[in-house]
Amino acid sequence: MTQTQSASRSAGAAAHLRPAFHIRPPRGYLNDPNGPIEVGDDVHLYFQSRPMLDMHVPVEWGHATSSDYVRWTLHRPAMAPQPGGPDTDGCWSGNTVLDDGRVRAFYSGNVEGHPYQSVLTAVSDDGGMTFGPARQVVPDPEQAIMFRDPFVWRENGGWWMAVGTGYVDRAGIALYRSPDLEHWTYDGPLAELPRGIAAGEDTGAAWECPQVLTLDGRRIAVVASWSPEGGAAEVLSFDVDGRLNPQRVDHGSNFYAASALRDSRFGPLLFGWLTEGRDPSGWTDDWAGVISLPRVVELGVDGSLRSTPVPTMDTLRVGPGSPADGASTGAQCEIAVPHGPGRVVIHFSDEERLVIELDADSLTIDRTAASLDRHAHGVRMEVGDAFDPSADRPAARIFLDGSVLEIFTSAGRVLSTRIYPTSPPTWHIEAPAEAQYWPLAQ
Repeated sequence: MTQTQSASRSAGAAAHLRPAFHIRPPRGYLNDPNGPIEVGDDVHLYFQSRPMLDMHVPVEWGHATSSDYVRWTLHRPAMAPQPGGPDTDGCWSGNTVLDDGRVRAFYSGNVEGHPYQSVLTAVSDDGGMTFGPARQVVPDPEQAIMFRDPFVWRENGGWWMAVGTGYVDRAGIALYRSPDLEHWTYDGPLAELPRGIAAGEDTGAAWECPQVLTLDGRRIAVVASWSPEGGAAEVLSFDVDGRLNPQRVDHGSNFYAASALRDSRFGPLLFGWLTEGRDPSGWTDDWAGVISLPRVVELGVDGSLRSTPVPTMDTLRVGPGSPADGASTGAQCEIAVPHGPGRVVIHFSDEERLVIELDADSLTIDRTAASLDRHAHGVRMEVGDAFDPSADRPAARIFLDGSVLEIFTSAGRVLSTRIYPTSPPTWHIEAPAEAQYWPLAQ
């Protein structure tokens, strides 16, 4: 193979790995989703972004809008660090609320050398397109190892703010209250938990990105488990008012930093950051980071958070469904398996394949042979209690979008991961006879 042919093949491989209907930057680095909010007929989503893959560049709030939650328009950053201001080295995570028709953001301002990210607020007077200057609204803490990522919501006639915290002996959520979004009073800890193992997961030394939902009359916290030595771990949920029993929100390998919309036209929603799933030394493209599909959330009978894709995902289907078994596909498709047991294999080439197994009660993703790229991660992942035969939905809905894979099961389990086949499409599907297939396009 000549050098020119090798370069051409590399460029083609990079192209087919780019997601088409997930939010991603055309270039640069994306991580936490922030502040989804409905303003009129549109939903606005913000996200941490950098215009290049240089982690020393201060974080901005990237911005995308949609009228249907599946077709997104990217805009200029809605918020950027103010030189010499309280966010001079980065506008970090937070959320937004509507207040008398104005969109108000609450977020963490980063200043290098300061021990904490201060909780700031900024107001938009143009419907959420841009935000004005920031100011601090609660004092920095004392003796914490972490304090960041405010989440504000309205309840019982007042405003509440949750902030992620960590101390030497526990992770927690600090709670504040306000009558007017201007003056805040500390209300004590909303939840605290010594670090340990729950349902096989590290509960963390600190909790990032706390989100608070009200589901079936219960306050459910969603947190990102974090530690100084290990960094990001998993997204966990638990009942704030009951016994703390954190459980995973996503059972894949690449979901982090969930961001909630408490009330939408579809009900409570979560977005997440889908991490790369490959070593940074293998980031040969000029972009990294993807936002998950928005997912409608509800409580399972065991109190865990269950998820389904937003209903408008159906509108991306091209034509009527056809048999999945034997189908040829591009990099964007949906495969629906009505019931298990069963096995779906996506053959990228003779040497690369992705295997999805539906057993009696569990779903497994095996990506150990999905890529010849030595930088791509290849772990298996599995979730039990995956299927609910009484539910009016397929046992598994499989969404493939370039390097992104998200699978939703009939019992509301979801697994999100990243795959990096070096072989570009056309790819071939092996599936149960009753499985259906659709190409997906915006």
